[in-house]
Parts: sequence; C-alpha cells; structure tokens
Amino acid sequence: MPVPAIILAAGASRRLGQPKQLVRIKDETLLGRTVRVAMESGAGPVFVVLGAHREAITGEVDLTGVHAVFNPDWEQGIASSIRAGIVALQQELPDATAALLLVCDQPRLTAEHLRGLTAAFDKRSEPAIVASTYADIAGIPAIFPASEFEALVGLRGDEGARGLMRNPRCLLETVSFDGGEVDVDTLADLANATRMSEG
Repeated sequence: MPVPAIILAAGASRRLGQPKQLVRIKDETLLGRTVRVAMESGAGPVFVVLGAHREAITGEVDLTGVHAVFNPDWEQGIASSIRAGIVALQQELPDATAALLLVCDQPRLTAEHLRGLTAAFDKRSEPAIVASTYADIAGIPAIFPASEFEALVGLRGDEGARGLMRNPRCLLETVSFDGGEVDVDTLADLANATRMSEG
C-alpha cells in the first residue's frame, strides 16, 4: 500500500527573505521538486500544507493531483502545519496506517531515498517510526505509523516531529540520507544548494 505524504510548506521563509517554496534550482521550484519526488517515489496521495504566500505558490507551482491544505494558523509554527496535514489526511483517509512527513527545502532529496524509507517501514510487523539520518540526527523525511498521529497532532509551536524521534514511544528505525543536512533557510544556504546542483 502506498504511504500518504504530507509536505510541510506553510512557512514565511523570513530568514531567506523570499518564499523558499518558489526558489528555483535548475529551473524547478523547491516545492514543485518535492511534490515530483514524492510522487515518483510511489507515495500517495500527496498533501501539501500551505500558509504564507499561498496565492503566489498556487499560482506558480503545479499542484495537479495534490491535496492542497490551507493552515490558517501557520504563524504559530511548524507544529500547526503538522496538525493541519494529519487532520486532513485522517478526513480523507480515515483508515490510513501511516504518514510520510516531508519539508520542501531539502534539495538533495530523491525518490530513491523515499522508497528506501517505505521499504523499511513495510518490513516491520509492529508500528515503527522510520526516520532519515544525517548530520548525526534522526529527522524528516520520516514515516510515522498511525499510532503516532495523536502525538503529532498534539505538537505545539515550533516543535517539529524531531522531538518524537528523540524519545520514541515505538520502535525507531533509521535510513541514511546523504545530503539531508542541506536545506535552504538563508541566502548562503541557497547559494550552497545551487552550487551543489551544478557540481
């Protein structure tokens, strides 16, 4: 069974000074690339949680075949977007057994890595979180079993899902993500990611 994907893309990108969702690397927006990679991996359906710059994003990024979810509370932090995504998923797929959480600013993300996460999750007979590892941490992209949905919905503020991975209530398995530490929060990050894509 495909694992539904929730792409968290509601932030204002204040440190970057422009919507990171619309930043282009190799003539592809970061959000558009993340949607494409998620679909190519076989994940589905794909939910995209939007907030800041929603009109500009929907006007520029092709979200055909994607469930666009508006998070009116996006200014409260990433936890509100996780909550909005999980609630939308449960409404659309009440029998969903897991969710793949992603952000839109990891330009080294590949469909192969996401398939690796799914394969590791599918091998487990008991509920397990399957997280990516990079820079000595466990982080997202990560697959959370339905048993963790309540905990994800209970997150608040700028507390992301990493806290649940630091103190997991179920088994935690990890899959190495080469380049997972590369993200786009600042102009220096963008320059670095662009340089890597040209290398």
